[in-house]
Amino acid sequence: MKPTVKRLIFFAVLIVFWELGSRFELWHETILPSPFSVYDSLMAGFADMTLVYDLMASFRRLLIGLAVAILIGTSVGILLARSKTADETLGTLVLALQSVPSIVWLPLAMMWFGLGEGSIIFVVILGGTFVMILNVRTGIKNVDPLFIKAARTMGSNGLDLFIKVIIPASVPYFVTGARLAWAFAWRALMAGELLSSGPGLGYTLRYASDFGNMSLVIGVMIIIGVVGAVVDLMIFQRIEKNVLKRWGLET
Repeated sequence: MKPTVKRLIFFAVLIVFWELGSRFELWHETILPSPFSVYDSLMAGFADMTLVYDLMASFRRLLIGLAVAILIGTSVGILLARSKTADETLGTLVLALQSVPSIVWLPLAMMWFGLGEGSIIFVVILGGTFVMILNVRTGIKNVDPLFIKAARTMGSNGLDLFIKVIIPASVPYFVTGARLAWAFAWRALMAGELLSSGPGLGYTLRYASDFGNMSLVIGVMIIIGVVGAVVDLMIFQRIEKNVLKRWGLET
């Protein structure tokens, strides 16, 4: 049986049990609304364009923040891999900061950029930057020494060796870093939008929660999960798989 079919069956069974639990009142509607209530809330949200504007706003922030995170992460990761001094100083700071959740930066971001787009995008950038830095650094440091020796034997040195041998050999780590950066940035975006003034999926989630609209809360959570899974499965996993096959790391 194909994985897609297995997943469809699994989610169909899950929804059936969810609906049966609601019909037999195993839990109260205000705690866990039925699938039909969630469906109605989602349809109403898309019909009045609220969720469409939320998705557009969230993706705009994500794309800006993720692009900057990948750019900074790649640059700093290369610096750490090529400079022992930078690795021993700045690298230690990166290791310390990567364990700090992005949402913790939000109060500081609000002081610097105000309660708006700037602070949310800043949190998204931080969400993706550190993991990208560490993957790029690891990728460059783990290049097989045989590749470098072979290239040097053929006369490649310096910048030429770095661009033609080290960077291509590190590409699988670059791709993995971008995939992780996307996941961390997506989570950071939702956390940041919870405290924003909207629009955005996180803002609508908090708004619905404040007014006790649990069916919309669950609907937005489903959208967040579906978007995360679809982007990861359809884009990043495919790119990562193709790169690993091309580099002979996966059959």
